[in-house]
Amino acid sequence: MTQHVLIAYVATVFIFLVSPGPSHIFMLSASLSHGIDRSWPVIIGDLTGHVWQITIAAIGLASFMYAFQEFFMAVKWAGVFFLVYLGLSQLLRKSGTTDRSAVSTQGRTTMFWKGFLTSSSNPKAIVFFAALLPQFINLSQPTTHQYVILGVAYIIIDGCFLLFYGVCAHWIARRFEEHLDKYLNKISGSLLIVSAVLLGLRDIGEEA
Repeated sequence: MTQHVLIAYVATVFIFLVSPGPSHIFMLSASLSHGIDRSWPVIIGDLTGHVWQITIAAIGLASFMYAFQEFFMAVKWAGVFFLVYLGLSQLLRKSGTTDRSAVSTQGRTTMFWKGFLTSSSNPKAIVFFAALLPQFINLSQPTTHQYVILGVAYIIIDGCFLLFYGVCAHWIARRFEEHLDKYLNKISGSLLIVSAVLLGLRDIGEEA
Protein backbone atom coordinates (compact mmCIF):
# COMPACT_ATOMS: atom_id res chain seq x y z
CA MET A 1 0.00 0.00 0.00
CA THR A 2 1.45 3.32 -1.08
CA GLN A 3 1.30 6.57 0.84
CA HIS A 4 -0.89 8.10 -1.86
CA VAL A 5 -3.46 5.32 -1.51
CA LEU A 6 -3.57 5.76 2.26
CA ILE A 7 -4.02 9.53 1.94
CA ALA A 8 -6.80 9.04 -0.62
CA TYR A 9 -8.48 6.53 1.70
CA VAL A 10 -8.28 8.83 4.74
CA ALA A 11 -9.77 11.67 2.67
CA THR A 12 -12.57 9.36 1.50
CA VAL A 13 -13.37 8.26 5.06
CA PHE A 14 -13.37 11.86 6.26
CA ILE A 15 -15.81 12.91 3.52
CA PHE A 16 -17.88 9.79 4.24
CA LEU A 17 -18.17 10.62 7.95
CA VAL A 18 -18.28 14.41 7.92
CA SER A 19 -22.08 14.55 7.70
CA PRO A 20 -23.63 13.46 11.02
CA GLY A 21 -24.98 9.92 10.92
CA PRO A 22 -27.26 7.99 13.29
CA SER A 23 -24.37 7.03 15.57
CA HIS A 24 -23.17 10.63 15.85
CA ILE A 25 -26.65 11.90 16.74
CA PHE A 26 -27.01 9.07 19.25
CA MET A 27 -23.69 10.13 20.80
CA LEU A 28 -25.00 13.69 21.10
CA SER A 29 -28.05 12.43 22.98
CA ALA A 30 -26.02 10.20 25.30
CA SER A 31 -23.52 12.92 26.15
CA LEU A 32 -26.25 15.47 26.80
CA SER A 33 -27.96 13.08 29.20
CA HIS A 34 -24.97 11.53 30.97
CA GLY A 35 -21.89 13.61 30.16
CA ILE A 36 -18.94 12.64 27.98
CA ASP A 37 -17.09 10.80 30.76
CA ARG A 38 -20.01 8.35 31.13
CA SER A 39 -20.87 8.08 27.43
CA TRP A 40 -17.64 6.41 26.30
CA PRO A 41 -19.36 2.97 26.17
CA VAL A 42 -21.40 4.31 23.23
CA ILE A 43 -18.17 5.06 21.35
CA ILE A 44 -16.73 1.63 22.15
CA GLY A 45 -19.96 -0.08 21.11
CA ASP A 46 -20.10 1.85 17.85
CA LEU A 47 -16.49 1.07 16.95
CA THR A 48 -16.91 -2.58 17.94
CA GLY A 49 -19.75 -2.78 15.42
CA HIS A 50 -17.33 -1.57 12.75
CA VAL A 51 -14.74 -4.13 13.79
CA TRP A 52 -16.95 -7.07 12.84
CA GLN A 53 -17.94 -5.34 9.59
CA ILE A 54 -14.29 -4.84 8.67
CA THR A 55 -13.51 -8.43 9.66
CA ILE A 56 -16.25 -9.76 7.39
CA ALA A 57 -14.87 -7.68 4.53
CA ALA A 58 -11.32 -8.91 5.23
CA ILE A 59 -12.25 -12.61 5.14
CA GLY A 60 -14.02 -12.20 1.83
CA LEU A 61 -17.64 -12.14 2.96
CA ALA A 62 -18.30 -8.52 1.99
CA SER A 63 -20.30 -9.70 -1.00
CA PHE A 64 -22.57 -11.56 1.45
CA MET A 65 -23.34 -8.31 3.23
CA TYR A 66 -24.16 -6.58 -0.01
CA ALA A 67 -26.09 -9.45 -1.60
CA PHE A 68 -28.44 -10.33 1.26
CA GLN A 69 -30.04 -6.90 1.41
CA GLU A 70 -33.30 -8.18 2.86
CA PHE A 71 -31.56 -9.53 5.95
CA PHE A 72 -29.70 -6.31 6.60
CA MET A 73 -32.79 -4.25 5.94
CA ALA A 74 -34.48 -6.23 8.72
CA VAL A 75 -31.55 -5.44 11.01
CA LYS A 76 -31.74 -1.79 10.00
CA TRP A 77 -35.45 -1.48 10.81
CA ALA A 78 -34.91 -3.22 14.12
CA GLY A 79 -32.40 -0.49 14.89
CA VAL A 80 -34.83 2.21 13.74
CA PHE A 81 -37.66 0.99 15.97
CA PHE A 82 -35.26 0.57 18.88
CA LEU A 83 -34.08 4.19 18.58
CA VAL A 84 -37.67 5.43 18.27
CA TYR A 85 -38.55 3.49 21.43
CA LEU A 86 -35.61 5.03 23.29
CA GLY A 87 -36.53 8.48 22.02
CA LEU A 88 -40.16 8.23 23.04
CA SER A 89 -39.17 6.87 26.46
CA GLN A 90 -36.91 9.88 26.94
CA LEU A 91 -39.59 12.31 25.77
CA LEU A 92 -42.16 10.87 28.17
CA ARG A 93 -39.81 10.96 31.14
CA LYS A 94 -40.58 13.72 33.62
CA SER A 95 -38.33 16.76 33.65
CA GLY A 96 -35.58 16.68 36.23
CA THR A 97 -35.39 12.87 36.40
CA THR A 98 -32.17 12.62 34.37
CA ASP A 99 -29.07 12.44 36.54
CA ARG A 100 -25.90 12.80 34.47
CA SER A 101 -23.79 11.65 37.41
CA ALA A 102 -25.63 8.39 38.06
CA VAL A 103 -24.90 5.73 35.46
CA SER A 104 -24.36 2.25 36.88
CA THR A 105 -22.16 -0.48 35.45
CA GLN A 106 -25.28 -2.08 34.04
CA GLY A 107 -26.13 1.28 32.44
CA ARG A 108 -22.72 1.42 30.78
CA THR A 109 -23.20 -2.09 29.41
CA THR A 110 -26.59 -1.09 28.06
CA MET A 111 -25.09 2.00 26.44
CA PHE A 112 -22.40 -0.16 24.82
CA TRP A 113 -25.02 -2.39 23.20
CA LYS A 114 -27.06 0.60 22.11
CA GLY A 115 -24.01 2.02 20.36
CA PHE A 116 -23.20 -1.38 18.87
CA LEU A 117 -26.72 -1.87 17.49
CA THR A 118 -26.88 1.63 16.04
CA SER A 119 -23.55 1.12 14.28
CA SER A 120 -24.22 -2.43 13.11
CA SER A 121 -27.63 -1.60 11.66
CA ASN A 122 -26.41 1.37 9.59
CA PRO A 123 -26.58 0.38 5.89
CA LYS A 124 -24.27 3.26 4.98
CA ALA A 125 -21.44 1.59 6.90
CA ILE A 126 -22.27 -1.77 5.33
CA VAL A 127 -22.05 -0.21 1.85
CA PHE A 128 -18.69 1.35 2.71
CA PHE A 129 -17.07 -1.85 3.95
CA ALA A 130 -18.64 -4.02 1.25
CA ALA A 131 -18.15 -1.77 -1.76
CA LEU A 132 -15.65 1.02 -1.08
CA LEU A 133 -13.07 -0.46 1.27
CA PRO A 134 -11.98 -3.26 -1.14
CA GLN A 135 -11.19 -0.65 -3.81
CA PHE A 136 -8.22 0.51 -1.73
CA ILE A 137 -6.81 -3.02 -1.40
CA ASN A 138 -3.92 -4.02 -3.67
CA LEU A 139 -4.61 -7.68 -4.47
CA SER A 140 -1.06 -8.20 -5.77
CA GLN A 141 0.17 -7.81 -2.19
CA PRO A 142 -0.81 -9.60 1.04
CA THR A 143 -4.21 -8.23 1.96
CA THR A 144 -4.43 -8.92 5.70
CA HIS A 145 -2.15 -6.11 6.81
CA GLN A 146 -3.85 -3.74 4.35
CA TYR A 147 -7.23 -4.44 5.88
CA VAL A 148 -5.76 -3.94 9.35
CA ILE A 149 -4.24 -0.56 8.41
CA LEU A 150 -7.36 0.69 6.64
CA GLY A 151 -9.63 -0.67 9.36
CA VAL A 152 -7.63 0.97 12.16
CA ALA A 153 -7.58 4.26 10.21
CA TYR A 154 -11.37 4.16 9.84
CA ILE A 155 -11.90 3.38 13.53
CA ILE A 156 -9.57 6.20 14.63
CA ILE A 157 -11.28 8.76 12.38
CA ASP A 158 -14.78 7.65 13.37
CA GLY A 159 -13.76 7.59 17.02
CA CYS A 160 -12.55 11.19 16.73
CA PHE A 161 -15.85 12.25 15.17
CA LEU A 162 -17.84 10.52 17.92
CA LEU A 163 -15.64 12.07 20.60
CA PHE A 164 -16.04 15.50 18.99
CA TYR A 165 -19.83 15.27 19.04
CA GLY A 166 -19.77 13.95 22.59
CA VAL A 167 -17.49 16.75 23.85
CA CYS A 168 -19.62 19.40 22.11
CA ALA A 169 -22.81 18.03 23.67
CA HIS A 170 -21.14 17.81 27.08
CA TRP A 171 -19.94 21.42 26.82
CA ILE A 172 -23.41 22.63 25.84
CA ALA A 173 -25.00 20.71 28.72
CA ARG A 174 -22.49 22.16 31.22
CA ARG A 175 -22.59 25.68 29.78
CA PHE A 176 -26.38 25.96 29.72
CA GLU A 177 -27.19 23.52 32.53
CA GLU A 178 -29.59 25.85 34.30
CA HIS A 179 -31.62 26.40 31.13
CA LEU A 180 -31.40 22.86 29.77
CA ASP A 181 -32.42 20.85 32.84
CA LYS A 182 -36.11 21.45 32.22
CA TYR A 183 -35.86 20.45 28.56
CA LEU A 184 -32.99 17.93 28.65
CA ASN A 185 -35.18 14.85 28.28
CA LYS A 186 -37.08 16.39 25.37
CA ILE A 187 -33.87 17.40 23.59
CA SER A 188 -32.24 14.02 24.17
CA GLY A 189 -35.36 12.11 23.09
CA SER A 190 -35.74 14.27 19.99
CA LEU A 191 -32.13 13.59 19.02
CA LEU A 192 -32.75 9.84 19.34
CA ILE A 193 -35.75 10.09 17.03
CA VAL A 194 -33.69 12.15 14.55
CA SER A 195 -31.09 9.38 14.69
CA ALA A 196 -33.82 6.83 13.92
CA VAL A 197 -35.04 8.91 10.97
CA LEU A 198 -31.50 9.19 9.57
CA LEU A 199 -31.05 5.44 9.93
CA GLY A 200 -34.40 4.78 8.28
CA LEU A 201 -33.48 6.96 5.30
CA ARG A 202 -30.33 4.96 4.64
CA ASP A 203 -30.52 2.38 1.88
CA ILE A 204 -28.05 -0.46 1.53
CA GLY A 205 -28.33 -0.15 -2.22
CA GLU A 206 -27.52 3.56 -2.37
CA GLU A 207 -24.25 4.98 -3.51
CA ALA A 208 -21.99 5.81 -0.58
